[in-house]
Amino acid sequence: MSRSAKRPRDQRLDMFRGLTMLIIFIAHVPDNPWMFWIPARFGFSSGTELFVFCSGVASALAFGSIFVARGLVLGTARIAFRCWQVYWAHMGLFMASVALAAGIDRLTGTTEALATQFGPLLTDPAGAMLNVATLGWLPPYLDILPMYLVILALVPVMMALRRLHAVLPFCLVAALYLAAWLGGLQLQGEPWQQFAWFLNPFGWQLVFFLGFFFAMGWIPVPPLRRPDLVWAAVVLLVACVPVAFWGIYEQVPAVEALRSVLLPINEKADLHILRVLHFLVLAYVVLSIVDPYRMRLDATAPGRMLVMIGRQSLGTFMASLIVARIAGVTLDLFGRSAGPVALVNIAGLACVVLAALIVGWFKSAPWSAPRVARADGPEAVRPEQADTGADTFSDRPMTSSLPKTLQA
Repeated sequence: MSRSAKRPRDQRLDMFRGLTMLIIFIAHVPDNPWMFWIPARFGFSSGTELFVFCSGVASALAFGSIFVARGLVLGTARIAFRCWQVYWAHMGLFMASVALAAGIDRLTGTTEALATQFGPLLTDPAGAMLNVATLGWLPPYLDILPMYLVILALVPVMMALRRLHAVLPFCLVAALYLAAWLGGLQLQGEPWQQFAWFLNPFGWQLVFFLGFFFAMGWIPVPPLRRPDLVWAAVVLLVACVPVAFWGIYEQVPAVEALRSVLLPINEKADLHILRVLHFLVLAYVVLSIVDPYRMRLDATAPGRMLVMIGRQSLGTFMASLIVARIAGVTLDLFGRSAGPVALVNIAGLACVVLAALIVGWFKSAPWSAPRVARADGPEAVRPEQADTGADTFSDRPMTSSLPKTLQA
């Protein structure tokens, strides 16, 4: 293979990100009965860990080579541009959420939706908008992108520390994580009630940079499909089920007491270490299972669907939050019996798939392709005349630069 040839895109990353988008939709539908059966109910970790870990891997694949090949200044500039994009994506998502709540209130003739979700806009609109713009107010379910933005801003720091000594990025990650748990390091939000950010970026950066360091090759990856490791991991996962599954611990007081000891009340907000360990063990088992099929994950219709969704993760994530709110209102109107719940969830998942199709079509820039001349039509546009403007949300293709252990 020539030096200029690109490595094939690693479909595992896209598949897992696509699966995460579907899980996130189900988890964000208010009072969704399906939420009690997602994988997070059978272990300590959830789809959020997968989302953040995959974001770390994707960031390494998209931006890591820029730091290596073009230097710290241009790498930092690329990260700053991505932060700018994510910031405005968050602002757009906020405005869409407010517009949706206002539309619901217009249909119902009340202000209940706005008051419940965005009450400060009614009581202190000027202060609310100022805090939205400065990320001082993160309404429910609108905290993931700001968390990602803060963590992404740490990437240039990690790359600079790596130039000084290979161990320094690991020291900073550990120091920030310990400061979050032992020192209460957090970003303050909800100025009307003095609440901190629900997802603490200084805790969650641990799982992000684990993905980033793995993809950069700074951490060795354990060999996949090694029988003793796989079985040890499976035993650990099974042992977690009684403490994690609501159907068991809610019926056994001793198990519920053990759960309360193992997982404090801030276990998700600050990312408890048990959640990280459970995720890593689960990831090892799943990667070992899919490893023999890694080059043909899109050979089946479900596989192609997940890969397609994963490749448009930002657009599908934003769409899933809006669709989830609509789904919640629909269930409020028609009830939460098995029939309406199934129809609403299936329709919502279909909307997420449709969003991926639409975003993918726009990002393919079909208007840039040469126009085919018709016998009775005008002359075809030559390639050099075609519009080549790129989608500002697109990154460089995430070709695989994972450690050889994962590629072999």
